[in-house]
Amino acid sequence: MPHYFNLLSFFSHHQLTNLNQTLLSFLFVPASSIHIKHQNHTHTSQYDSMANASKQQKLLHNHHPLIPGLPDHIAQLCLSSVNPSLLFTICHSWRRLIYSPSFPPFLSLYAILSPPPQPPRPPHSPPHSIQFYNFDPISTTWKILPPPPPDPPLHHLLLRHPSFLSRNFPIQSISVAGKLILLAATTHNLYPALSRPLIFNPLSQTWTSGPTITTPRRWCALGACGGEVYVASGIGTQFSVDVARSLEKWDPKNGEWEKKRELKDGRFSREAIDAVGWKGKLCMVNVKGDAAKEGVVYDVDEDVWKEMPEGMLCGWRGPVAAMEEEVMYVVDEGKGVLSKYVAERDAWEEVMVSERLKGAEQMVARRGMVCVVSGGGGISMVDVVAAPPRLWVVDLPQGFQAVAVHILPRMPITDFSIHG
Repeated sequence: MPHYFNLLSFFSHHQLTNLNQTLLSFLFVPASSIHIKHQNHTHTSQYDSMANASKQQKLLHNHHPLIPGLPDHIAQLCLSSVNPSLLFTICHSWRRLIYSPSFPPFLSLYAILSPPPQPPRPPHSPPHSIQFYNFDPISTTWKILPPPPPDPPLHHLLLRHPSFLSRNFPIQSISVAGKLILLAATTHNLYPALSRPLIFNPLSQTWTSGPTITTPRRWCALGACGGEVYVASGIGTQFSVDVARSLEKWDPKNGEWEKKRELKDGRFSREAIDAVGWKGKLCMVNVKGDAAKEGVVYDVDEDVWKEMPEGMLCGWRGPVAAMEEEVMYVVDEGKGVLSKYVAERDAWEEVMVSERLKGAEQMVARRGMVCVVSGGGGISMVDVVAAPPRLWVVDLPQGFQAVAVHILPRMPITDFSIHG
């Protein structure tokens, strides 16, 4: 079974030794005497919550103890330090455990999928609907997400139009604070499709809506930095210089949209682009691909726009993503070259070359993995920590191609008949 995330690789002998020591320490310490020190207070809330969760699991699933001789909530503490890919292979009770709401979630893929291009259809025929899927890297299975709310009607989101056969219309999404956020798209009449963010929470498996954006738009710059969402430029129902120069910020935790420092002009409303969060800044260019372009950098703390460094701009020849907002990667969509940015030299350093990376359209990066959506709608994973870097392809559900992909926590599973 391929390892889709380095955090899911089998853990080392050192980790096994630590696990054995942890198990032995719990075996010789009464559970009633175990406490956690936090802010100079002694409490057992974590253990109480785990104990309650384990009691509920026993009532629901009549399973054997996780570790014979240990209360389940203590056993869960021990097993939480073990890589879930190993737990999945050992026994059914541990397999159920890693998908339970009380167990620390591992990362998985979330993809916006659509049917492949088809022959032109009449102008007023309904567009093809997008679908939201989750890929479990441990069981290597795809699962469709719960359906979004009927308002807004996502079947009206436009990917292709008979009058624009040479291009796809963007559906702009982003992952922030462990959630998938859909924020900008186009309707069949070429208007902005979303007036407010549409948010999916993997842990609760629910959809919610965020606050109404001041001016709904499409073909904008979308990014996140420090857990906050930023939308810049774009086009509303018609072109407006004010909208094309605008920048707005939204805190998904509790905030409303807040206007920030404007761009100097409206040249960033030509395409849907990524504003890449990197070291407290948002970096973006006004044109995709290898064409001549302009680049700017927004300093989040200073609320000021600056010119993009020359070396960064020269190497920006395809989709870009920043891993944990610290290391920035780019795929040259024409050559299939994956590179990382070295700020000290203002230069891009080659990581690997692959034919599968040619035509790259979108990418994300997290925990040592770079995930790339290529021109044909395929998904490639690159382990940039391995030496040399390794690439493999994720097989998509039959009849679909990828529009966008994100890396987020796995969804909990309550129907364990599916996973044993």
